[in-house]
Amino acid sequence: MTVSSVSPLEIKAKLLSHPELFLLDVREPDEFEFAKITGSVLIPMNTIPERCHELDPNQEIVVICHHGVRSMQVAKYLSEHGFHQVVNLTGGIDAWSRDCDSQVPRY
Repeated sequence: MTVSSVSPLEIKAKLLSHPELFLLDVREPDEFEFAKITGSVLIPMNTIPERCHELDPNQEIVVICHHGVRSMQVAKYLSEHGFHQVVNLTGGIDAWSRDCDSQVPRY
């Protein structure tokens, strides 16, 4: 199953018209504490299998990590488990900081 990747600028624009967009951050708690997108929800990658029931399979979900690798793996996992509106944030939080919000620290 193919998962789409979406640029930070596309997500930023979409959030203006769809503030209910679910931002799923799959990094580790210390990474999330250091840098995050306002409104995002942390569910670390290694806890997704036992916690994916907390997610709405009918809601559009943007999966976020540091550079986009872990988030793509999680997005594929979710899409294989009944989530059909899942996209990956291209470049992760690092690209978000660079392209959308320089107040988000880079690491």
